[in-house]
Amino acid sequence: MICYLIRHGKDDDTVRGGWSESPLTDEGILQVKRLSEKILSNEQIHINKIYTSDLPRAKQTAEILSDALSIPFTESPEFRETDNGVLAGMAHRLAEKQFPGLYWSALDWDEPYPGGESPRQFYNRISKAWTYFKKKAQKSDCDIALVTHGGVINVIQCIENGITYSNKANPFPIGNAEMIKIDISMK
Repeated sequence: MICYLIRHGKDDDTVRGGWSESPLTDEGILQVKRLSEKILSNEQIHINKIYTSDLPRAKQTAEILSDALSIPFTESPEFRETDNGVLAGMAHRLAEKQFPGLYWSALDWDEPYPGGESPRQFYNRISKAWTYFKKKAQKSDCDIALVTHGGVINVIQCIENGITYSNKANPFPIGNAEMIKIDISMK
């Protein structure tokens, strides 16, 4: 059984992401359409169901894939990106002025974003959601896709590869509208 982790297409890069409500840009829509064509042309890929973060950029990505592949999608809010609190959707210039030097990699392990979550809280949320998701998916016995965010995919990749997660590094970078394949068969 395979799970394809898919990062959403390009969104507004002039604002802080996290729980931003930004939709895909025109470029992001094209990226996702190209990804759906790639999936359709690959006879090795057999996705039967799509799950997605409920943030607009991920949900829009899932909608485009769902339409192209003629398969349903289900929202999974637990796979949202980091809750960056008051910084969500804030213009970079304003964020730098109001919160100079406040970035994900600058936070201590238990230090939350103002009004948001800490790296530990984020990791625990994703780890718990991934464990439950895998068990549920293994019972369905079909290949699936999870449309989510770069930070979420990094946590999942750390878990699957036995690497200690840290907000200070990103050992598994993934571009917009890219996907990776993970075998989640029961072992």
